[in-house]
Amino acid sequence: MDYMTTKEAANRWGITIRQVQSQCEGGRVDGAVRLGHMWLIRKDAPKPMDGRTKAAREIKRCGGEAP
Repeated sequence: MDYMTTKEAANRWGITIRQVQSQCEGGRVDGAVRLGHMWLIRKDAPKPMDGRTKAAREIKRCGGEAP
């Protein structure tokens, strides 16, 4: 299985490295593994939904899964 760093994930997903790290720490990135002081993320991992959006609030309110 191939992995990418937080820097690669940030470039791919269009967000900052710190946001990727925070999402990994919060358990919102599927397949993220902490190795020492760095995070390894599966290359096929989807970008986590932004919790600040209306769609994310609806999912959280209903207790459902993302479409």
